[in-house]
Amino acid sequence: MRIDILTLHPAMFTGPLTESILGRAQEANLVEIHTHDLRDWGIGNYHQVDDEPYGGGAGMVIRVDVVVPAIESIISQAKEESGKWKVDKEKMPYRIYLSARGETLKQEKVESLSAEHDWLLLLCGHYEGIDQRIVEGGWIDEEISIGDYVLTGGELPAMVLIDAVARHIPGVLGKAESAHEESFSSALDRKKEYPHYTRPDDYQGHKVPEVLLSGHHAEIEKWRKDQLS
Repeated sequence: MRIDILTLHPAMFTGPLTESILGRAQEANLVEIHTHDLRDWGIGNYHQVDDEPYGGGAGMVIRVDVVVPAIESIISQAKEESGKWKVDKEKMPYRIYLSARGETLKQEKVESLSAEHDWLLLLCGHYEGIDQRIVEGGWIDEEISIGDYVLTGGELPAMVLIDAVARHIPGVLGKAESAHEESFSSALDRKKEYPHYTRPDDYQGHKVPEVLLSGHHAEIEKWRKDQLS
């Protein structure tokens, strides 16, 4: 999968996207992530990306004539590259705007994004948001939120979405069943995962449930299903 991120703060992604599972996934060429600084398409000597909202009000709005050229340029450049994830010249990325008013991200959406798309372009909002014509004009396919609260920008939501989606790319996790039987997965009827225990089996009087020590797989499976919530 290829993921392009359009943001005002590309440095924010350095740690989260280069460590742990996501870092190893990129090293293994299972996912390719590119960050793009929106100010590279800014207007004038000061690379302006925002302006006052028509109709008045507090805050600033990101300009349509900055975002649209940026999106189109990223897509064009990707189609000309010959790197690890060379994209089909006829293909378009699935373009997502991380927005507080978007559909709340849930496991079903995570799974569908991973299964149905091999190229995502994420737009991170800021200030009071983006000019609505970017959405109305068809340059955005879907708006997604990570919860009913407001953040400073779309960078943290983008990281959450990338982490959640990448887990479902074949080979990213050590075992195929690692993502198959997680909280909110279809295998667990979209319920929270059962509790886990490991050694020692008795710690300061707190003991591992006997059924997990029994070796009786059918009883263990039944116990785990009973713990789902």
